[in-house]
Amino acid sequence: MENNTELILQCEAKAKQWLSPAFDEETRKAVKEMLENEDKTELIDAFYRDLEFGTGGLRGIMGAGTNRMNKYIVGMATQGFANYINKAFPGRNDLSVVVGHDCRNNGRMFAETVADIFSANGIKVYLFESLRPTPEISFAIRQLGCQAGVNVTASHNPKEYNGYKAYWDDGAQVLAPHDKGIIDEVNKVTIEDVKFEGNKELIDIIGGEMDWDYLQAVKEAMVDQDVILRQKDLNIVYSPMHGTGRVIIPEALRSWGFQNIHVVPEQMVIDGNFPTVVSPNPENAEAMTLGMKLGTRLNADLVIASDPDADRLAIVCRNPKGEWEILNGNQTCMMFCWYIIANKKKLGQLKGNEFLVKTIVTTELIRKIADKNGVELRDCYTGFKWIANEIRVSEGVNKYIGGGEESFGFLPFDKVRDKDSPASICLICEIAAWAKDNGKTLYDLLMDIYLEYGFSKEVTVNVVKPGKSGADEIKQMMTNFRNNPPKDLGGSKVVLWKDYQTLEQTSADGTKKPLDMPDKSNVLQWFCDDDTKISVRPSGTEPKIKFYIEVKDDMKCAGCYDRCSDASMDKVEAIKKSLGL
Repeated sequence: MENNTELILQCEAKAKQWLSPAFDEETRKAVKEMLENEDKTELIDAFYRDLEFGTGGLRGIMGAGTNRMNKYIVGMATQGFANYINKAFPGRNDLSVVVGHDCRNNGRMFAETVADIFSANGIKVYLFESLRPTPEISFAIRQLGCQAGVNVTASHNPKEYNGYKAYWDDGAQVLAPHDKGIIDEVNKVTIEDVKFEGNKELIDIIGGEMDWDYLQAVKEAMVDQDVILRQKDLNIVYSPMHGTGRVIIPEALRSWGFQNIHVVPEQMVIDGNFPTVVSPNPENAEAMTLGMKLGTRLNADLVIASDPDADRLAIVCRNPKGEWEILNGNQTCMMFCWYIIANKKKLGQLKGNEFLVKTIVTTELIRKIADKNGVELRDCYTGFKWIANEIRVSEGVNKYIGGGEESFGFLPFDKVRDKDSPASICLICEIAAWAKDNGKTLYDLLMDIYLEYGFSKEVTVNVVKPGKSGADEIKQMMTNFRNNPPKDLGGSKVVLWKDYQTLEQTSADGTKKPLDMPDKSNVLQWFCDDDTKISVRPSGTEPKIKFYIEVKDDMKCAGCYDRCSDASMDKVEAIKKSLGL
């Protein structure tokens, strides 16, 4: 990296611009140290590119530099966003936005910076009084009739990160053409253009009343209140992982009728350093340790958690041996879809125009469930903005009843247009109550689904490649896979190749067909003759490339689960070997 003279010169030129009086003393000092350091690695990482809107908006490590999250990058992004909003709605003098933040370090400072800049550009701002869940920000945009919104959050990323999610007037994260339009405006902005001095008359602080409206809306995700009333003493342990679910999720559960809710006290403390976990990510089993300990002590029926910005959830239930079993995101999504279909059907709530949505990397068992029950299932790209897009294009025609992705996100109603853990946690507790009402646990229910629809094992492999050299490596890996697609994976013959970059699928006999998707995406998928599915995509928010492996088996009895799981892991290992992982 140090030998790349041209790149170093480019980064030095960019860094020197950050020594101007437009930047504060602390920032200038940090940049000066990078410039003077003989090892240019940090300088290159901080300045080799500008942070851009990816699948999750703007996200990066906090610090000085164009590739870092700081008030100047946030400021320029907001100035560009404000310019775009003013252009997109010409002649309107009643433009408004919602601004929120989570528990991250610098979150409040970034949110206030964002609010000041919008207000300085003549746009009214509804700023939440303190940290709030991501789905409530989405809800508030719709509720208040705003044109856009910003949530300052880095979701489940490590503590060094912060981020900036940009929302449009439908309450969903920004899609084309607006994302590209905003980036174009942001790219035109220099630090001197940013209007940091806010107009306090245009900033309204919101909180309690919006919480109430949101909690009322969340109740629309309820399928069967009678079952909750019968099982109101369901023993629930909940953790907010130091984040935004700490008040609203216990309140939501109580509003649904649950009365036996316990919280993990150490993780009720708001802290952007996340002191009780290695990573505040519900996908990591380690993050659930404290919850499971409390669950054991209290003999709980289930342990649930939300990530720091409370858009995703994790669920732990008991297996027949009484041990805690962590459900993965595919199992969670599948269980939600199964329950919504089965019980809405039983209660006569399905009219025939309903649809579910899943992402292309999420388990194909959901399709089997939907097809067998005559409910439409749509596939979309990773990221809830695509699920929101499906709701938007069908509004007033088809009824959205649920959608999710394998990375622990689900949305069971349409008043919000992003992942929603308060609503999803309430619904999974309803499902647990229904299971208990039928003499079962969530684990038993999962086994029933596998017995009816077949066993599926899903494993995600993350290959982390940080920095500029890592980004180049990831790009090369995708090029190699495109130029030399696999014909065999772990002993299974590949019979279908899908390339979402070219929007083309190719069958084993060479037949090519177009893929019907709303946009292109850098994703490859391979389907085998035994229903094995492999998807590969670079992350839009982190320096890694992700491989999603799904293998199938025929499960004959509930006790066969472990055998199927072990056999599937052998198959997964063989596939990883085929891919050179």
